Order: sequence, then C-alpha cells, then structure tokens
Amino acid sequence: MAEEGSKSNSEIASASPSEVDAVIRIQEVRKNYKMGDEIIRALDGVNCQINRNEYVAIMGPSGSGKSTLMNIIGCLDRPSTGDYWLSGENVSELSDRALAQARNRKIGFVFQTFNLLPRASALQNIEVPLLYGGVSRRARRKRAHEALRRVGLEDRTTHRPNELSGGQRQRVAVARALVNEPAILLADEPTGNLDTRTGEDIMNLFEELHSMGQTIILVTHEPDIAKRALRHIQLRDGIITDDYLVNGSRS
Repeated sequence: MAEEGSKSNSEIASASPSEVDAVIRIQEVRKNYKMGDEIIRALDGVNCQINRNEYVAIMGPSGSGKSTLMNIIGCLDRPSTGDYWLSGENVSELSDRALAQARNRKIGFVFQTFNLLPRASALQNIEVPLLYGGVSRRARRKRAHEALRRVGLEDRTTHRPNELSGGQRQRVAVARALVNEPAILLADEPTGNLDTRTGEDIMNLFEELHSMGQTIILVTHEPDIAKRALRHIQLRDGIITDDYLVNGSRS
C-alpha cells in the first residue's frame, strides 16, 4: 500500500513492543506454493508481533495471503522459510506431532461454519480438545461447564447443535475454543453464517473476553467486523502493507 505514513515490514517489526509480552513473533516468513511451473508467493517476507491481550483484525482482499497467515499462526501449516514463535517457542521447528500438541494446547479456533459434532451435546463438543489432551473425565466436565458459563449457555449443556440457534452454536464453538485456556483465540470470519443481530452478539462476546484478558486475532474481509478490533493488520500480495491501532497511531 502506498499511503503516506505507512511503514515497511521491517519498520513494523522494529517498532514492536518488548518480546517479553509477545504471544506471537513472526520473522521473515515466506510461504510458497508450486502450481505447475509457476511459484505462488502467498507470503513474501512477513514480520509481525502480537502481544498478550491484544485484539487484532487481519484484513485483506481475496488472494492477499490472510488465510495463509492464519493457517501458519494457527499451526495448521508451516512457513517455507522464516521463523514463528508462539508463546516463546519456535513452533516452525517442531515435528508434526509436537506442532499438533502446541496447536491443541495454545490456540483456540472459532470458524465460520462452527465445526460442531452433530450427535454430541454442547458439553461433549466443548470437551473434545480436552479429550485430545488426555484430561480426565471429571476434569473435562468441570472445565467444559465453566466454559459454557463464560459464554452464557449454562442451561444448554445437553442440547445438540440442531437444537440450538446459529448464535448459540457459535457460542458453543467459542466455549470449545476457550476450554484449554489458549494463548490466543483465532477467529476466522466468525459471523459469516450469522444474521446481523446475532453477529453483533458474538462480537460483543469477543469484546467481553478481551476485557477479561484474552488475546484475540480476527481474520476477516468485513470492515464492520474488523472495526471492533483495536489493531488492524492489512495484507496485500503476501506482505503487510499497514499495521495500525484504531486510534490512528502506528503499531
């Protein structure tokens, strides 16, 4: 982006706050894909730092690289080159098994399509990450009940997804994302399948979670959703073109 006052990738990285507070540090990350004889540079030297309790929106048009960046932040994919530190651990160097463990332990995902198990109750859906983590049944139930309480669905423990409204299903998905007390909550177009009013309710929930100390990264192409975040990172053609706080100051 050629706007006056925009900072380069390297300037954005050097202006970042202390590494002590960093939940995410990304340095010179590139991601290339081969399509026939052509090399597609989905990410082309990205530098970024996100600190504890930030509320960040990652934005960009289709093909900008935001989905690729989300997949790397979420430990669903690896960079071709560069380094990614998650809570101080260089996860770009982990084995597949260790990467999956880090993903389950440190990242809570909220997707546009909810991704709930249709035959499982709300409580059972929330327990899934804990099951993968080897948590005992008694501890799973206790933590799942607490997660449901946090999203205001204490009275829906036995309901299956088809017995819940769209907003309630997304709240269950948020509770599932929170049950492991993750370092970051990563939300990919979380209101995309919801009507406007229900979407507002979910965004209000995110604001409440942020006020309680949760770090939130929101991936969206919708300006009305992104404006609820306190920091915006703009991507275009695989690079960060702008990184700013909503009050107008640069990150």
